Amino acid sequence: MRFASYEHHQRRRVAVVQDDGALHPLPGVSSLSTLLTETDGLPGLLAAGHEALGSPSGPHVCEVRLLAPVRPASIRDFVTFEEHVEGVRKSVDGVTGVPAQWYAAPTFYFTNPHAVYGHREDIPMPPGSAVLDFELEVGAVIGREGRDLTPERARDHIVGYTVFNDWSARDLQGAEMKVGLGPCKGKDTATTLGPYLVTADELEPYRDADGFLRLALTAEVNGEKVGEDLLSHMSWTFEEMTAYASRGTRVVPGDVLGSGTCGNGGCLAELWGLRGEQSPPPLKPGDSVSLTVEGIGTLTSTVVPGVAPVPLPTGRRRTRERR
Repeated sequence: MRFASYEHHQRRRVAVVQDDGALHPLPGVSSLSTLLTETDGLPGLLAAGHEALGSPSGPHVCEVRLLAPVRPASIRDFVTFEEHVEGVRKSVDGVTGVPAQWYAAPTFYFTNPHAVYGHREDIPMPPGSAVLDFELEVGAVIGREGRDLTPERARDHIVGYTVFNDWSARDLQGAEMKVGLGPCKGKDTATTLGPYLVTADELEPYRDADGFLRLALTAEVNGEKVGEDLLSHMSWTFEEMTAYASRGTRVVPGDVLGSGTCGNGGCLAELWGLRGEQSPPPLKPGDSVSLTVEGIGTLTSTVVPGVAPVPLPTGRRRTRERR
């Protein structure tokens, strides 16, 4: 089942999306994130969806403004594709290979849940950046609260999946990561999710013998393909990622776990690292990015001009004298 969050006639609604694009609104539901906290996982969400399908259809999907399917409680973005790590490390840090520590655990960072955009929403250039990049990922959405989960138990906590674009200001990212705290403003301006949330049961036919979802991934810039990969090239499953995310803490309904960027052109920086030059060039206002994930859909965004950064002073050097 596919769920959409949308705006129509200045009202926000949640609906089941049929194959022909017809929307069946869920009565009284304006937020999928809120619904997830009330339904306790996939069975409850499917029940709500089946109830909506028994009601008359609403507008067609082409008549509404799609929003991000969920407003995440938090966003953990993992890095699970070995090929991506190797290419981007060479591009951003100027070093080759994959760090040995990367293989120890499915590492992630927290990104900004207050800068989430939906399908076809314009993406502003990050203030002060001239090197904008897309990143093709899949996001798993948590539907039940859990703590210290095993991978086997974690499967029941994943309610569905969506396409995830982790926008990255590579010039800002490369500078600020020299401090050693990870990405900051290089990732802070935008994350795009959509076009729909596809429930986990819909993607079970794509699961391989090792537990990975074998979905085709494609990235296009201005209508030209720049990358393609398989989601099953991840080095950890979503269940293993969820178990790690819940270690010593909670995952809660509405949390989004990004797969990390796929390889073979899942972002421009990987290609720059492999080619030794910025080809294709960084994104600029007017560029259109379309990311397609088999079984989920296509997420499209257009880059637009941003605002100039508000000037701030550099850090003050302070005396070490103690009085």
